[in-house]
Amino acid sequence: MQRIFLLAASLLATHAAAAPTDLLPAPAPPDASLRQYVRISDPQIALTHARIIDGTGGPVQQDRTLLIGHGRIAAVLPTGAPTPPQATTLDLSGKTVLPGIVGMHDHLFYIARPNLNEAGYAEAPLLVPQMTFSAPRLYLAGGVTTIRTAGSVETYADLNLKRKIDEGTLAGPHIDITGPYLEGAGSPFIQMYPLRDADDARQTVDFWADRGATSFKAYMNITRAELGAAIQAAHRHGIKITGHLCSVTYPEAIDLGIDDLEHGFVVNTQLDSGKQPDKCSESGGIETLIKMDPNGPDAAALIAKLVAAHVAITSTLPVFEGFLRRQTAPQWPAMLAVLSPQARAALQLTLHRMPKMPPQQMTLAFSHMLAMEKKFADAGGLLIAGLDPTGGGGVIPGFGDEREIELLVEAGFSPAAAVRVATLNGATYLGVASHIGSIEPGKNADLMVVQGDPSKTIADIQNVELVFKDGIGWDSEKLRQSVAGDYGLY
Repeated sequence: MQRIFLLAASLLATHAAAAPTDLLPAPAPPDASLRQYVRISDPQIALTHARIIDGTGGPVQQDRTLLIGHGRIAAVLPTGAPTPPQATTLDLSGKTVLPGIVGMHDHLFYIARPNLNEAGYAEAPLLVPQMTFSAPRLYLAGGVTTIRTAGSVETYADLNLKRKIDEGTLAGPHIDITGPYLEGAGSPFIQMYPLRDADDARQTVDFWADRGATSFKAYMNITRAELGAAIQAAHRHGIKITGHLCSVTYPEAIDLGIDDLEHGFVVNTQLDSGKQPDKCSESGGIETLIKMDPNGPDAAALIAKLVAAHVAITSTLPVFEGFLRRQTAPQWPAMLAVLSPQARAALQLTLHRMPKMPPQQMTLAFSHMLAMEKKFADAGGLLIAGLDPTGGGGVIPGFGDEREIELLVEAGFSPAAAVRVATLNGATYLGVASHIGSIEPGKNADLMVVQGDPSKTIADIQNVELVFKDGIGWDSEKLRQSVAGDYGLY
């Protein structure tokens, strides 16, 4: 026991760590204006009597002491083991510590539909207002300590936001900045630049990579030539590229060398009726999802092709739950409280609008969605997770990230495996698994503390009380209160 104590004390006193990355620079202390949201910031902290779900998918650890030193995890010890006398102690009896969520489809904007009515009609143009103030705080409050923006409409704002968070002058998660959407002609979003051709796609990637973008996302109307050029350009910069596709099918994108595909298996259009090359189909992939039996040969062939090419899949179940299970998607009071009056009104209009698909088709589509993601992961594919906070207000930063983990459990993952998808798998894709994503000595102290036991009741994942980012403990409730009524405005 004395040797364990000396080892832990040594780790606590050591400042050296692996070299910081662009995504995870050396941490800066929070600015004085942010200290009202910080519950604990001592250099040495002992979290005692903690239940730990460590992010590796391994068994739950009961009644442990987790030592934090100078922003990093120093040791995980049996409760009762001696701790450095200078460490501040927090008793976490009845609480669970998990790694900070690594959100891989976590936008910093919201979709607004001017003059939306009960019939679902809105006036043009469709707008994408930036949530630069509220979204980062909501992510952090919800236990999300790292995000990939997975598409940007105000890339300079995102780059400046990341810099200010890294400097400690704004509150928010670590951010992997995705450049502007790589979109072809015909986008419904007026704020997106339409690529002219393959050369334009290549130049766009080069331009934004030089300015600090660390990932890219192709969008629905991109052509195969444009996508191929963008992938080649991104890879020359050592940058990965993902896609929310429609005009290009999953097999075509895999052959072009894409690194990741968004929205699980919902937007693959390979079996859609009347699918034309380089054109988005009418169903946008829902027809393929319904046709593709998760236990059938088409699904097996697609999954095998993805796994062989090492293409990741990003699960974004909450946004499709809101579409396919509209009446039963959860609307928590705490979530509704952060919405602006306009966003809340839009949400209510969306919830009460009649779906366009027969209920049995909606149920089948959602069940196929869950099953395909589980099949992919079981086959050895890298499944990562996000929420896609867009639409009528039903998917909100932080809340949606937690809901994603719940839905993965519904898909058949154990709670520990679902947590891994939302934490360590994302860190692995981003190339920072040696820094974040699991609770292991030497890694950054990016942690979430929840009341209850998500390993037994996964809904307890919603009860986030305290979030550590680089060893700074942020008060979740205070962060949420600071943006009450703001999401949908700024």
